[in-house]
Amino acid sequence: MKKVLITGGAGFIGYFLTQRLLGMDAELRVVLVDNFKRGRKDGDLQNLLADSRVELMNLDLTDPASYRKIGAGYAHVYHLAAMNGTKLFYDMPHEVLRTNTLSLIYMLEWFREKNPEGKFCFTSSNEAYAGGLNAFGALPIPTPEKVPLVIEDPYNARWSYASTKLVGELFVIHYAKAYNFRALILRPHNFYGPRAGYGGHVIPEFCERISAHTDPFPVYGAEYTRTFCYITDAVRAMQLLMDSPKTDHQPIETVHIGDFNEITILELAEKLFEVAGWHPKALDIKNPPAGSVKRRLADVSKLQKLTGWQPEVSLEKGLQETFRWYATHPSA
Repeated sequence: MKKVLITGGAGFIGYFLTQRLLGMDAELRVVLVDNFKRGRKDGDLQNLLADSRVELMNLDLTDPASYRKIGAGYAHVYHLAAMNGTKLFYDMPHEVLRTNTLSLIYMLEWFREKNPEGKFCFTSSNEAYAGGLNAFGALPIPTPEKVPLVIEDPYNARWSYASTKLVGELFVIHYAKAYNFRALILRPHNFYGPRAGYGGHVIPEFCERISAHTDPFPVYGAEYTRTFCYITDAVRAMQLLMDSPKTDHQPIETVHIGDFNEITILELAEKLFEVAGWHPKALDIKNPPAGSVKRRLADVSKLQKLTGWQPEVSLEKGLQETFRWYATHPSA
């Protein structure tokens, strides 16, 4: 029986990734690890745990004793767990740094000792190269994987999370090389869908404001463009990359996952108004958040070359599913 470990397994990506993997292999066993500081103990998770193939462990990955409980013999390990959230970056940057870096080091040490034949997946972030844009003034659009990685200001607490992802990429690259195990680095770009959380992400925020009939309706950075990748498309890309023998070599691959259809933030709001069947009487157009870039578009040609991946869920369909979930799962 193939065994897979997913850290951060009760979170947004972990939940949908588990669904994807279970649907592909009737003999699969999935072990989820979460400390529930961000993961949700909700009905969706309970339905997942009703499957006898799924096991949940409530563990602290910064505690070395946790790894004795996790065991060994995993074919694939998806390391999704991390302290994330803008409020945390500013309130406790030292803890973001400690938790994300220490848990990754312990994970890699455990993996090389207990799972040398397995394959390790590290989820990085597009934040890893955000500093390069500010430092050099421009990055290619679409942005490929090989661009400068820069920590713009180590005294700015905002960079605590990005630095853990940047350093995390270095750890995974060089551990995999030193101990000759298979690994992969993924950089997610604006995954969205049901169960994606409530604070700090534009689509959940829009869904909540629409449900509350907020009027005038605030839109920050209305003309700025982004792409949005529906979660089932995203986890399919993750699974395809991990299953592909094309990502088994050294040096390991770093791969962007995201959509390639750009949309302005104002257009996004209008699409959600249409989905909801409600439109505010007035829009309150505001300046974009400090540090935002006018365009962010990932080059996903490497993903497509390695796997043949194409997005299957249209933005309209994805927004319908997402709004329906948030309308029935208010944050308060």
